[in-house]
Amino acid sequence: MLTATIGIPSLMAYLQHKWASFRLLFNILGVLAAILFSTIAATAITNIILEDVVFMTTIHAVFLNPVFLITGAYLGLYLIYRFIMMTIHERDKPPSL
Repeated sequence: MLTATIGIPSLMAYLQHKWASFRLLFNILGVLAAILFSTIAATAITNIILEDVVFMTTIHAVFLNPVFLITGAYLGLYLIYRFIMMTIHERDKPPSL
């Protein structure tokens, strides 16, 4: 897991550096993943509030949704990728106050 968590975002940074079209692709996928992830979470929370049923199994049922898990995983990797890109970009800038 740790190797994939470091390796996949590093591969993403390399690919976008080599081919600019990957940068656009990763950003579009990030936006779509954020929309899907937040929609699924909001829907689950809304249903819990409307039904007035707050059981642990009800709350955690959202984790059984494969789309929720896939989009959440991509968002995690995408965030690390963006941190790598920020670090590379800021590395070449002179320090400022």
